[in-house]
Amino acid sequence: MKNALRDKTLALAGVFQAAKLAQQLARRGHADEVPLEASIRSILITDSINTVSIYGGVEGVSVGLNTLCEKMSGGTTKSDEFEIARYVLQIVQLARKLRSDDAMAADIAQRMVEIKNEYSGDNGASRTQLYANLAQIYKHTLSSLRPKIIVQGEHGYLADPEVVDKVRTVLLAGVRSAFLWTQLGGSRWQLLFDRRNQLASAKEILAELNP
Repeated sequence: MKNALRDKTLALAGVFQAAKLAQQLARRGHADEVPLEASIRSILITDSINTVSIYGGVEGVSVGLNTLCEKMSGGTTKSDEFEIARYVLQIVQLARKLRSDDAMAADIAQRMVEIKNEYSGDNGASRTQLYANLAQIYKHTLSSLRPKIIVQGEHGYLADPEVVDKVRTVLLAGVRSAFLWTQLGGSRWQLLFDRRNQLASAKEILAELNP
């Protein structure tokens, strides 16, 4: 039971991390690189042996865990709290819609495998292309579902095509985590009314990083 809760918490933290990254990109035009890389990597891992390996270890989703704790304990400002909560709920709703659309789920899975096979290297050009390719998956599949996620930005950052590609990519990562979370038994009811257990689990996992 404890391991099941831990896995659900890690997957849910992946959703919160995607929401936080989307907010960072829209507000300042860039996001923290370490969690961004972990979230992108989670999209391309299709044959993991366990939940934590999807994120490359607990460290890979630490921003998500901290964001989850802040949200669940009311440690954020009202505007931040509402925005992150909206993104998280909408990502979870998209994942639920995706679970009931077998054709779209299969299409996304196939596209991810193709991108994973095509991507090679870590130079700037290939990384830019990776974001563009992953963003296209989101644009041509999930963006047609409702609710449509409207990310609010500042200073015209969302007019930059590369920033838009990154936002779509992290939202895709969020849906991937939310899809996993529902597979592990997560539900919207738990998200809304079982905060105490989720918060306790997230704090326990974070304690592993800061003993």
